Amino acid sequence: MRRGWRRREQAGPMDVALLALRVTAGSLLAGHGAQKLWGVLGGYGPEGTGGWLESLGLKPGKPWAYLAGASEFASGVLMALGLLTPIGAVSTFGPMLAATLTAHRGKPIWVSAGGAELPVVYMAIATALALAGPGRYSLDAALNLRVPKPLVALTAAGVAAGIVALELTREQPAAQQQAQARDATEAQDAAEREQEVGA
Repeated sequence: MRRGWRRREQAGPMDVALLALRVTAGSLLAGHGAQKLWGVLGGYGPEGTGGWLESLGLKPGKPWAYLAGASEFASGVLMALGLLTPIGAVSTFGPMLAATLTAHRGKPIWVSAGGAELPVVYMAIATALALAGPGRYSLDAALNLRVPKPLVALTAAGVAAGIVALELTREQPAAQQQAQARDATEAQDAAEREQEVGA
């Protein structure tokens, strides 16, 4: 009896910690999705987000904006509520990997330099929640929900397919094309100068 009470006592702080982690990260992630979907919380909505995504090579941008916003919002809400936790955790990887491969590609890791620091933190939190579970203060615990492993695997396959589709359909942004053209021109000029000196 005493031992069981101690187990419950020790579980309490961990459950509160998981709740704080889930609600904070999930709410912020859902907020990013709401910015893209509805233009709230200082966001630009599907039109503005779509234009920005087109500048990153994702054309047409508006469908990608809806997809990014919906995946961020849905995975954030699931995370915050502790509902279908493995699915919410795996789903988080979709928009975060997409952001890493597009907006943050080729930059230093730090957010202050435009890097993927924030997506990496979200993916780490999602991984921790997938492994530790949502804790007692969650809808999964309240409703005694257990997500079947095949459904989690199907979600992971969907995320992977989405990332592959993104990479296969993404055009090189104009800025990258210009930089590559400039680099190629500079390399050609250097080669011509070397030939002239050699001659």
